[in-house]
Order: sequence, then structure tokens, then C-alpha cells
Amino acid sequence: MDAESAGITKRQLGMILLVGGIVGFCGILAVDIVDVGREGDIGPAQTVALFAMALAALVGLTLLPLGDAPA
Repeated sequence: MDAESAGITKRQLGMILLVGGIVGFCGILAVDIVDVGREGDIGPAQTVALFAMALAALVGLTLLPLGDAPA
């Protein structure tokens, strides 16, 4: 089986998770910056979502060095 038909590689999956986690994390924080008028800080649901995005970014970071092996 050649590299083109192998599907997604671990490096590609790592990049997707890393970029998605960073963009998601920044997006969740941007909700508080844009929605200035509401009271309160980051709530429990946002905290869980921030941790999930950070975890996705960390998992993506660990997949990057694994190279071109199929995911």
C-alpha cells in the first residue's frame, strides 16, 4: 500500500487536532471578550470546553513526531 492510499497520517491528524484545539481555545476566550455586557466570568461549561480544547491541542502535539504512519 502506497502513501497516497494510506489515508490520514498521524502527523496530519496531529496538525488537525493542534490547530483545532488552539482555534477552539481562542474562540472560547473570545466569547468573553466580545460579549462584554454580560455579568460573570468564565462559567463551568466554558471551563470544561477550554480544558477539552487544551487537551486536543496537547494530543495533537504528541502525534506530530510520529510521522507518516497511518492513523
